[in-house]
Amino acid sequence: MCFGRSCTRHEERFAASIGELTEAAVKFECCSDISFGGVLFSLPALLSNGLLYKNEDYFQLPSGFYGLTSLLLILAFLVLLRVKSLEGVRYMPPGELGKLVGLDRIPEVKTLREKVGILKDSDNVSCWQNDLSRYWMESSPDLSGYLYVDGHVRIYFGKRKQTKLPRRYVSRERLCLRGMTDYWVNDALGQPFFVVTTALTSGLLSMLRRDIIPRLLKDVPNQPSCEALARDSYLYRFVIIFDREGYSPSFFEEMFVTHRIACITYKKYPGDDWPAEEFEEKEVVFKNGEKVMMKLAERRLNISETFWLREIRRLSKNGHQTSILSSNYKSERIEIAAAMFQRWTQENFFKYMLQHYGIDRLIEYETQPISETALVVNPQYRAIDSQIRKRNSKLTRLHAEFGSKTLINIDQDKDVLRYEKQMAELQEQIAFEQKAINELKQQRKSLPKHISISQLSEDDKFSQLAIEKKHFIDTIKMIAYRAETALANIIRPYMARKDEARSLVRQIFNTEINLVPDQKNKQLTVELHNLASEYSDNLAKIICNALNETEVTFPGTDMKLFYKMVSEKNPRSQEV
Repeated sequence: MCFGRSCTRHEERFAASIGELTEAAVKFECCSDISFGGVLFSLPALLSNGLLYKNEDYFQLPSGFYGLTSLLLILAFLVLLRVKSLEGVRYMPPGELGKLVGLDRIPEVKTLREKVGILKDSDNVSCWQNDLSRYWMESSPDLSGYLYVDGHVRIYFGKRKQTKLPRRYVSRERLCLRGMTDYWVNDALGQPFFVVTTALTSGLLSMLRRDIIPRLLKDVPNQPSCEALARDSYLYRFVIIFDREGYSPSFFEEMFVTHRIACITYKKYPGDDWPAEEFEEKEVVFKNGEKVMMKLAERRLNISETFWLREIRRLSKNGHQTSILSSNYKSERIEIAAAMFQRWTQENFFKYMLQHYGIDRLIEYETQPISETALVVNPQYRAIDSQIRKRNSKLTRLHAEFGSKTLINIDQDKDVLRYEKQMAELQEQIAFEQKAINELKQQRKSLPKHISISQLSEDDKFSQLAIEKKHFIDTIKMIAYRAETALANIIRPYMARKDEARSLVRQIFNTEINLVPDQKNKQLTVELHNLASEYSDNLAKIICNALNETEVTFPGTDMKLFYKMVSEKNPRSQEV
């Protein structure tokens, strides 16, 4: 019988087809020159970052050839090999990748979609992601004390629109486009903790209050006790950092007074520059170990009679002053400056995930309804507000034109008459526009700015894109990104150009390997072929040594992984 290309385990596949096989056993064979085999170097990091963490508690697949563990490994390997969508699997060698997980081949696109659809329909994706987020926070409590929060617009376009999503401003495109907004929470090094998705345009502060802060209060480890907070009025639970979109002194006060959460952001309206004499040069140390000299100054900014903020400014070499507001009263100014200016790590995360992991990719075309009680901007209010803005722009131009006209160099009477006529016409237009603006403002005042979804007309109602399958794949991508980061961190101290660490890790993933199973000694040897240079080989050996210290066992087997370069000898095999 023919079971498809690269299928060699016919008996097991036949048993699976008639429901007599729960899942195929993991069996490795001695193989040489396996394409993309270097992705096996990511396995210890994937496991340590929770790829199989409580997976059987939340997911279950029906009996078949591919089990849950094999499926998760395959998806993670595909992500690390930059297969940005499930459709990209058809361009990968199925038999070669199958050997890496102890099977004859990986599933085809149709099977992958079916399996992912089953996992998505279990309604446990969000629970799994929540557990993973808590696991990551508890694994690195020193990095979860400072949290970066920012929104990323996932643009939705195409010839066949399933839903008419509201428009929102996309900074990277400098346009207002339809889409969904993902709000990401990252640690002090830019590594992701979790993501919250919404089709509404309520903004960052609304999402913080409603979805993010309640979750952080439960999940962030090492928060001070209520007694400690009562003893020290300046003590905080943790710090959240965001850009100018979240600038709101009243929000700062609300977060600290209500929840004892410190906030840091850029000041939106810094005002006049401070005297250069106030600034002192300090050494600022970032969380990744990088050191920078900065000129910093600090003042107290009173928000109300009972609440004040710290305003910290940085003086750059060109004389520009960058203002920071913070309700973190315990840390030194250099620590606050380091936290604020390291926000680029989250921006780099977005850029890298877009380029290499395709986080904007549409996973499915399904939609799901939004709660009828959710508030949205009233379309009638928005339309009138748009007219007011346009007329205000026109009024500003008319005022400028009126002020620019003068009687200089006008000698003849006919020129004076023409000037008086033009000025009268401009005054008439200005009066007309001002009257129209006042009438529109009265109309806008009579309308509510926000209404519920149920109050929208049928033409204005919309649904959101289905998010369960997207969140499941995004969780796999977060685990893969963390695993890649862990490998890059191993070799980064040994590199002159530290920003090239990820490039070398990607090179390893795409390099051929030899796979040598040793059933007697219960060892699976992964022999990496030589890279582009001796320098790269030496760095790869450092990774091999670090991975061998973990003594990771391949999931579903009792075989320990041993990593080495092809040119190296296996000490254990020599003893045997």
